[in-house]
Amino acid sequence: MRRILGLTALALLATTSLAQAQETPTQTLKIALREDADALDPTLARSYVGRIVFASMCDKLFDINEKLEIVPQLATGYAYEDPTTLRIDLRAGVKFHDGTTMDAEAVKYSLNRHLTMQGSGRRGELASVDSIEVAGPLTVKLHLKSPSSPLLAQLADRAGMILSAKAAEAAGKDFSLRPVCAGPFKFVERVAQDHITVERFPDYWNAKDIHFAKIVFQTIVDSTTRVANLRAGAVDLVESVVPSDVATVKADPKLKLITSPGLGYEGINFNVNHGPRASGPISKDARVRHAFDMAIDRDALNQVVFNGLFPATVQAVQTGSPYHAPGVEPKPRDLDGAKKLLAATGLPLPIKVTVNVPNSPTRIQAMEVVQAMVAEAGFDLKINAMEFATTLDAGDRGDFEAYLLAWSGRTDPDGNIWNFWHTGGPNNYPGYSNPDVDKALEDARKTSDVKERAALYAKAQIQELADLPINYLWSPQNIVGINAKLTGFVPVPDGLIRVQGMVLAK
Repeated sequence: MRRILGLTALALLATTSLAQAQETPTQTLKIALREDADALDPTLARSYVGRIVFASMCDKLFDINEKLEIVPQLATGYAYEDPTTLRIDLRAGVKFHDGTTMDAEAVKYSLNRHLTMQGSGRRGELASVDSIEVAGPLTVKLHLKSPSSPLLAQLADRAGMILSAKAAEAAGKDFSLRPVCAGPFKFVERVAQDHITVERFPDYWNAKDIHFAKIVFQTIVDSTTRVANLRAGAVDLVESVVPSDVATVKADPKLKLITSPGLGYEGINFNVNHGPRASGPISKDARVRHAFDMAIDRDALNQVVFNGLFPATVQAVQTGSPYHAPGVEPKPRDLDGAKKLLAATGLPLPIKVTVNVPNSPTRIQAMEVVQAMVAEAGFDLKINAMEFATTLDAGDRGDFEAYLLAWSGRTDPDGNIWNFWHTGGPNNYPGYSNPDVDKALEDARKTSDVKERAALYAKAQIQELADLPINYLWSPQNIVGINAKLTGFVPVPDGLIRVQGMVLAK
């Protein structure tokens, strides 16, 4: 009897091994990105498309789902032991792509790197963290300087991405050339302005939900070309379908269009105090910035460029959020008021302004519409089209007068505001500084009461509108085009492509 059981077990093992071999993914998923990613280093990265690539390579402590709920990923749970001590329990058996173990020491290393590395884009997001304690092999405690209501949401994005300490130490500043994380796919190669290739990591902790052998992220800047590639089957998913191409995708029975609300905005950053280029009239005089704003017809801009799909906004927080400032909404165009305000400054007309614009046809078209509108008020707006990552570098240096910037948005309002408005914030390209705004943002981090936070953000938003370092214009939706044979895609408001559970029928 014992021998029969042994043979049965061997037969079952053989059958299981054969099934596993048959189920090993062989397909390549091809995703078209609207622009090239910037540095593939979660500590340094800033671009939205970079976050899409990271979603395939670098798991986070937490993630968000389609309901904007924070859910565990590399963590299994958390608890606040007191208002300034956050305990995070980690998933066991997780490996980095180099085979090293993801544990509490790795989390401490990664969070400290995010906090201290020169040029870190995560420093402001984790500013409330005073120290990180390894409380066990799979337990870390974050000791905070003060309570931080947005911290969990920050750990559900790049600030919560955990890196291989071995790989990061060996690579130093060149880590972005070959990132090593604990996600479902590992880095293979990158050809700048062309593609990024990743391949399935067989030891991924959730490998059963990964059904592709490779992913190729193809950079296709032109929106019409992206859709043409989707229709031809050259790509399987287009992460950004512009409104003018929506009808084309809808009309093709081989494709599906998936539209969902976004969390972000696009607006013009004015250089008010960031280096020598903050010297022109639009930098020095808020009345000039307000005249520029008053000359723009946001509703017309939405209709002409975005087919009515991208609603106008003047806020950093999306409509529908409990933190959207009540009563602070776009006003109708006031061309006469803009002219009078410029006349009151006594400045000679036209006032010349150059705006840096990422080199995408839709954004350039939007700025051409704005260009025509503000010209009627007395502005001579020059459009300087640049490769996207180059615009970020110019923003860092303060090498701009005005800069059209998109922000994909975060679940917590702090993620849309702090880094852009707070003095010294890593994304504060305008060089804006207002002590009342700083205090409101700091106080909003210290309370978890929604009404209190909403009042503080409203106060800061009203002051920002008075100073106008950023001229918010529209709120994009997430519009994704996919091959109709691709199933399992779940739209999440942050717009990221989560490949877990996605399958391409043959």
